[in-house]
Amino acid sequence: MAEQLAGLADDRALLGRTSTAERVSDILRSRIAEGFFPPGTRLSEDSIGGALGVSRNTLREAFRLLTHERLLVHELNRGVFVRVLTVEDVEDIYRTRRLVECAVVRGLGEPPYALEGPAEAVAEGQRAVREGDWKGLGTANIHFHRELVSLAGSARTDELMRSVFAELRLAFHVVDDPKRLHEPYLARNRQILQALEAGDKAEAEKVLAVYLDDSLERVVEVYRRRVTSTP
Repeated sequence: MAEQLAGLADDRALLGRTSTAERVSDILRSRIAEGFFPPGTRLSEDSIGGALGVSRNTLREAFRLLTHERLLVHELNRGVFVRVLTVEDVEDIYRTRRLVECAVVRGLGEPPYALEGPAEAVAEGQRAVREGDWKGLGTANIHFHRELVSLAGSARTDELMRSVFAELRLAFHVVDDPKRLHEPYLARNRQILQALEAGDKAEAEKVLAVYLDDSLERVVEVYRRRVTSTP
């Protein structure tokens, strides 16, 4: 927890002079999405509030917002914890991803497309592979799909998918072999990017749909085995 709190102290500057529950929830959501708070982690009001320099009431409101987004859960007389997903949660996350991400690609206008974000995410993934940073590769994969969604130019879609991708990170924490999970999809990210660079959004959507179906099957297989084997 000390490492996580040190990171939050760095984030304190992002709050500025007018700290709000929404800004605090944005920081915590990002930290969950980046893997700093694994599922089942108890979030201490005193420690996190002190690291961010916010009041207990502000922090509690941020917790409430993230509980509404299904990232946290409040347990009576125990406190607030990062949520542990069920297999059904994972299936629903992927169902939502397929609906939204494929629709975004299908709905793109005429090329060329603004692909700097997806291209940088692919490069980020390549760097992670060279360094053997498989958790970092998982983060880069999430960044790629977040940048893909941003091509829609919709603040509402971006907001919806921020929570979905943060939940996805909770599922990734259960996987015991991140290299096997994430490595095959870097090449597919590159395929999607190359199709969009060529202006072929139909091919990009086709690759994306198969990608998400395959990823769902692999994650659920591993997730079901790990969750059901946990006493």
